[in-house]
Amino acid sequence: MGKEASVARWSTFLAGAKDTFPLVVGAIPFGVIFGALAVTAGLSPAGAMGMSLFVFAGSAQFIAAGLIAQGIAPMFIVLTTFIVNLRHVLYSASLAPYLKHLPRKWLLPLGFWLTDETYAVTIRRYQGDGGEASYRLWYYLGSAVFMYANWQLCTLIGIVAGQRLQNVAEWGLDFAMVATFTGIVVPLIVNRPMLICALVSGVTAVLANGLPNRLGLMLAASLGIAAGYAAELLLTSGGEEEGA
Repeated sequence: MGKEASVARWSTFLAGAKDTFPLVVGAIPFGVIFGALAVTAGLSPAGAMGMSLFVFAGSAQFIAAGLIAQGIAPMFIVLTTFIVNLRHVLYSASLAPYLKHLPRKWLLPLGFWLTDETYAVTIRRYQGDGGEASYRLWYYLGSAVFMYANWQLCTLIGIVAGQRLQNVAEWGLDFAMVATFTGIVVPLIVNRPMLICALVSGVTAVLANGLPNRLGLMLAASLGIAAGYAAELLLTSGGEEEGA
């Protein structure tokens, strides 16, 4: 029985990595650009590598590197990156019902490894896993460890490229991340409330892009959630009235 469980865990771990592979491909140029940008912004190679090892938050790392290059005060950098990463609170709340059975020793590493890509593949898996609750951890780990290893390797490549090549950050490779995020969001839009949420968030993000400290992102997320929730309530209420 122990051998069967071990095989099942390993198989589920590999499934998580396999399902994350298309998103990893999109993240490769993003990581390379960060490594190159970080060293050109004034970080040492060790500092840039340490940021990826111990922060592991792509968008926040980009913003931090840019602010460091501008000589911004450390507390302001911390505040800005904190605001950008608040979306992970929403991710965690969404995943909590599926992972609440895990011992506390797993919560810290799972929280650290939570990324947009890992959230996207795991929430789809969890919502339709049909009773695989005992192996949910291993699917998450397969996705998260793959993403983490890829990010470290790409950062290292970017650091080397940034030291030897010129204007790597201006090669336009960051477009791959736009395509990746599109691939993350679109499969999750499976009903009208989700569509309304996506539309409201997208429009708000564009209109509020100029707000300081990336507050436009949190405003877009908040209004999108409110719009999606309101749409779900209205649709549910309408269905009940029709049924009555």
